[in-house]
Amino acid sequence: MESEALTFDLYHPKPLLIVISGTSGIGKDAVLKGLKKRDLPLHFVITATSRAPRADEVDGKDYFFFMREDFEKRIERGEFIEYALVYDDYKGAPRWQIDDALKSGRDVILRVDVQGAATYRRLYPEAVLIFLIPNTAEEWYGRLKARNTETPENLKVRIEMAKEEVKQIGIFDYVVINADHLLEKAVDDIIAIINVEHHKVHHRKLI
Repeated sequence: MESEALTFDLYHPKPLLIVISGTSGIGKDAVLKGLKKRDLPLHFVITATSRAPRADEVDGKDYFFFMREDFEKRIERGEFIEYALVYDDYKGAPRWQIDDALKSGRDVILRVDVQGAATYRRLYPEAVLIFLIPNTAEEWYGRLKARNTETPENLKVRIEMAKEEVKQIGIFDYVVINADHLLEKAVDDIIAIINVEHHKVHHRKLI
Protein backbone atom coordinates (compact mmCIF):
# COMPACT_ATOMS: atom_id res chain seq x y z
CA MET A 1 0.00 0.00 0.00
CA GLU A 2 1.40 3.35 -1.02
CA SER A 3 0.43 5.31 2.10
CA GLU A 4 2.03 8.47 0.77
CA ALA A 5 -0.59 8.54 -2.00
CA LEU A 6 -3.47 8.25 0.47
CA THR A 7 -4.74 11.12 2.58
CA PHE A 8 -7.65 11.59 4.93
CA ASP A 9 -7.08 15.31 5.20
CA LEU A 10 -10.71 15.98 4.40
CA TYR A 11 -12.06 17.83 7.42
CA HIS A 12 -11.84 21.54 6.68
CA PRO A 13 -14.80 23.29 8.35
CA LYS A 14 -15.67 26.74 7.05
CA PRO A 15 -16.90 29.64 9.19
CA LEU A 16 -20.64 29.81 9.72
CA LEU A 17 -23.00 32.73 10.17
CA ILE A 18 -25.54 31.53 12.73
CA VAL A 19 -28.64 33.69 13.09
CA ILE A 20 -30.73 33.12 16.21
CA SER A 21 -34.21 34.55 16.00
CA GLY A 22 -37.72 34.23 17.34
CA THR A 23 -40.59 36.29 18.65
CA SER A 24 -40.16 38.96 21.31
CA GLY A 25 -39.76 37.43 24.77
CA ILE A 26 -38.64 34.03 23.52
CA GLY A 27 -35.29 34.26 25.31
CA LYS A 28 -32.81 35.11 22.56
CA ASP A 29 -30.58 37.01 24.98
CA ALA A 30 -30.67 34.19 27.53
CA VAL A 31 -29.66 31.65 24.89
CA LEU A 32 -26.74 33.80 23.76
CA LYS A 33 -25.58 34.20 27.36
CA GLY A 34 -25.77 30.42 27.74
CA LEU A 35 -23.63 29.95 24.65
CA LYS A 36 -21.07 32.46 25.89
CA LYS A 37 -20.68 30.52 29.14
CA ARG A 38 -19.58 27.46 27.16
CA ASP A 39 -16.38 29.30 26.17
CA LEU A 40 -16.50 28.18 22.55
CA PRO A 41 -14.50 29.80 19.71
CA LEU A 42 -17.44 31.89 18.56
CA HIS A 43 -17.73 35.55 17.70
CA PHE A 44 -20.88 37.12 19.14
CA VAL A 45 -22.06 40.13 17.20
CA ILE A 46 -23.15 42.95 19.49
CA THR A 47 -26.34 44.51 18.19
CA ALA A 48 -26.80 48.26 18.18
CA THR A 49 -30.07 49.79 19.33
CA SER A 50 -31.60 53.22 19.81
CA ARG A 51 -33.57 52.20 22.89
CA ALA A 52 -32.44 53.00 26.42
CA PRO A 53 -30.58 50.25 28.32
CA ARG A 54 -32.47 48.17 30.86
CA ALA A 55 -31.24 48.04 34.45
CA ASP A 56 -29.02 44.98 33.97
CA GLU A 57 -27.65 45.84 30.51
CA VAL A 58 -24.14 47.13 29.80
CA ASP A 59 -23.21 49.28 26.81
CA GLY A 60 -20.74 47.52 24.53
CA LYS A 61 -21.50 44.15 26.10
CA ASP A 62 -25.22 43.52 25.75
CA TYR A 63 -25.86 46.14 23.07
CA PHE A 64 -24.32 49.26 21.62
CA PHE A 65 -26.73 51.95 22.82
CA PHE A 66 -26.94 54.93 20.49
CA MET A 67 -29.24 57.93 20.67
CA ARG A 68 -31.83 57.86 17.90
CA GLU A 69 -30.25 60.77 15.99
CA ASP A 70 -26.80 59.15 16.19
CA PHE A 71 -28.23 55.82 15.01
CA GLU A 72 -29.83 57.47 11.97
CA LYS A 73 -26.54 59.16 11.05
CA ARG A 74 -24.80 55.77 11.22
CA ILE A 75 -27.47 54.37 8.91
CA GLU A 76 -26.71 57.11 6.40
CA ARG A 77 -23.00 56.24 6.57
CA GLY A 78 -23.77 52.59 5.81
CA GLU A 79 -22.37 51.29 9.10
CA PHE A 80 -25.01 48.56 9.50
CA ILE A 81 -25.26 45.44 7.40
CA GLU A 82 -28.97 45.46 8.28
CA TYR A 83 -31.21 47.48 10.50
CA ALA A 84 -34.90 47.71 11.29
CA LEU A 85 -37.32 49.88 13.20
CA VAL A 86 -38.84 47.54 15.78
CA TYR A 87 -41.49 48.74 18.24
CA ASP A 88 -40.39 52.35 17.53
CA ASP A 89 -36.70 51.63 18.24
CA TYR A 90 -33.90 50.97 15.78
CA LYS A 91 -31.86 47.78 15.89
CA GLY A 92 -28.98 46.88 13.61
CA ALA A 93 -25.80 44.84 13.22
CA PRO A 94 -22.50 46.70 12.68
CA ARG A 95 -21.09 45.61 9.31
CA TRP A 96 -17.46 45.28 10.38
CA GLN A 97 -18.18 42.79 13.16
CA ILE A 98 -19.56 40.18 10.78
CA ASP A 99 -17.11 40.70 7.93
CA ASP A 100 -13.97 40.71 10.10
CA ALA A 101 -15.01 37.64 12.11
CA LEU A 102 -15.85 35.55 9.03
CA LYS A 103 -12.55 36.46 7.40
CA SER A 104 -10.72 35.33 10.53
CA GLY A 105 -12.32 31.89 10.21
CA ARG A 106 -14.51 32.10 13.30
CA ASP A 107 -18.17 31.20 13.45
CA VAL A 108 -20.34 34.27 13.89
CA ILE A 109 -23.49 34.28 16.01
CA LEU A 110 -26.04 37.04 16.19
CA ARG A 111 -29.55 37.55 17.49
CA VAL A 112 -32.19 39.33 15.45
CA ASP A 113 -35.95 39.61 15.30
CA VAL A 114 -37.82 37.72 12.60
CA GLN A 115 -37.79 40.72 10.28
CA GLY A 116 -34.01 40.86 10.61
CA ALA A 117 -33.72 37.12 9.98
CA ALA A 118 -35.49 37.57 6.65
CA THR A 119 -32.95 40.22 5.74
CA TYR A 120 -30.04 37.91 6.56
CA ARG A 121 -31.60 35.14 4.50
CA ARG A 122 -31.53 37.54 1.56
CA LEU A 123 -28.06 38.98 2.20
CA TYR A 124 -26.44 35.67 3.25
CA PRO A 125 -28.39 32.82 1.60
CA GLU A 126 -25.97 30.29 3.14
CA ALA A 127 -26.41 31.51 6.73
CA VAL A 128 -27.75 29.07 9.33
CA LEU A 129 -31.08 30.41 10.61
CA ILE A 130 -32.42 29.06 13.92
CA PHE A 131 -35.94 29.85 15.14
CA LEU A 132 -36.51 29.69 18.89
CA ILE A 133 -39.92 28.68 20.18
CA PRO A 134 -41.40 28.20 23.68
CA ASN A 135 -42.80 24.95 24.93
CA THR A 136 -46.32 26.43 24.82
CA ALA A 137 -47.97 29.73 23.92
CA GLU A 138 -49.03 30.12 27.57
CA GLU A 139 -45.40 29.77 28.67
CA TRP A 140 -44.35 32.50 26.22
CA TYR A 141 -47.09 34.87 27.35
CA GLY A 142 -46.09 34.34 30.96
CA ARG A 143 -42.53 35.40 30.15
CA LEU A 144 -43.71 38.62 28.53
CA LYS A 145 -45.85 39.52 31.55
CA ALA A 146 -43.05 38.64 33.97
CA ARG A 147 -40.74 41.21 32.38
CA ASN A 148 -43.01 43.99 33.69
CA THR A 149 -41.91 46.20 30.80
CA GLU A 150 -45.04 45.94 28.66
CA THR A 151 -48.29 47.85 28.85
CA PRO A 152 -51.50 45.95 28.06
CA GLU A 153 -51.51 47.67 24.66
CA ASN A 154 -47.93 46.59 23.96
CA LEU A 155 -48.75 43.02 24.93
CA LYS A 156 -51.56 42.97 22.38
CA VAL A 157 -49.21 44.30 19.72
CA ARG A 158 -46.59 41.66 20.50
CA ILE A 159 -49.16 38.86 20.36
CA GLU A 160 -50.41 40.00 16.95
CA MET A 161 -46.81 40.36 15.77
CA ALA A 162 -45.97 36.86 16.99
CA LYS A 163 -48.89 35.42 15.03
CA GLU A 164 -47.36 36.83 11.86
CA GLU A 165 -43.77 35.92 12.77
CA VAL A 166 -44.44 32.21 13.24
CA LYS A 167 -45.72 32.15 9.66
CA GLN A 168 -42.15 32.90 8.54
CA ILE A 169 -40.82 29.54 9.75
CA GLY A 170 -40.15 28.53 6.14
CA ILE A 171 -37.13 30.83 5.85
CA PHE A 172 -35.38 29.06 8.75
CA ASP A 173 -33.20 25.95 8.75
CA TYR A 174 -33.78 24.72 12.29
CA VAL A 175 -36.26 25.13 15.14
CA VAL A 176 -35.12 24.90 18.78
CA ILE A 177 -37.37 24.75 21.82
CA ASN A 178 -36.36 27.13 24.61
CA ALA A 179 -38.62 25.86 27.39
CA ASP A 180 -38.87 27.29 30.89
CA HIS A 181 -36.10 25.98 33.16
CA LEU A 182 -34.49 24.10 30.24
CA LEU A 183 -32.17 26.77 28.87
CA GLU A 184 -29.15 24.44 28.85
CA LYS A 185 -31.05 21.99 26.64
CA ALA A 186 -31.68 24.75 24.10
CA VAL A 187 -27.99 25.71 24.19
CA ASP A 188 -26.99 22.06 23.73
CA ASP A 189 -29.27 21.79 20.71
CA ILE A 190 -27.74 24.87 19.09
CA ILE A 191 -24.22 23.56 19.64
CA ALA A 192 -25.30 20.25 18.10
CA ILE A 193 -26.57 22.11 15.04
CA ILE A 194 -23.24 23.92 14.68
CA ASN A 195 -21.35 20.63 14.95
CA VAL A 196 -23.53 18.98 12.31
CA GLU A 197 -23.01 21.90 9.94
CA HIS A 198 -19.23 21.69 10.37
CA HIS A 199 -19.24 18.00 9.53
CA LYS A 200 -21.10 18.36 6.26
CA VAL A 201 -19.22 17.40 3.12
CA HIS A 202 -20.65 20.34 1.20
CA HIS A 203 -20.05 23.49 3.21
CA ARG A 204 -22.13 26.63 3.22
CA LYS A 205 -20.26 29.29 1.23
CA LEU A 206 -20.28 32.62 3.02
CA ILE A 207 -16.97 34.16 1.93
